[in-house]
Amino acid sequence: MNVADAVLTEAGLSFLGLGVPAPIPDWGFDLKNGQRNLLAGYWWISTFPGIMIVLLALGFSLLGEGLNELLNPERR
Repeated sequence: MNVADAVLTEAGLSFLGLGVPAPIPDWGFDLKNGQRNLLAGYWWISTFPGIMIVLLALGFSLLGEGLNELLNPERR
């Protein structure tokens, strides 16, 4: 399991209510709370945590692929 999968799994479980307890800040929990306010016009409450989850997972995935290409002699 790589770090990008761990980030997405943790955010998904927190979104479903199966993650860390409520006083601990979490992007998945923020997405769930922002879902209620989305129709009221407060779109940024859930948009920015969602963008950060995607960027963090993409960044770790690209970093891992780059390190794999650099350090793995079979991929050269």
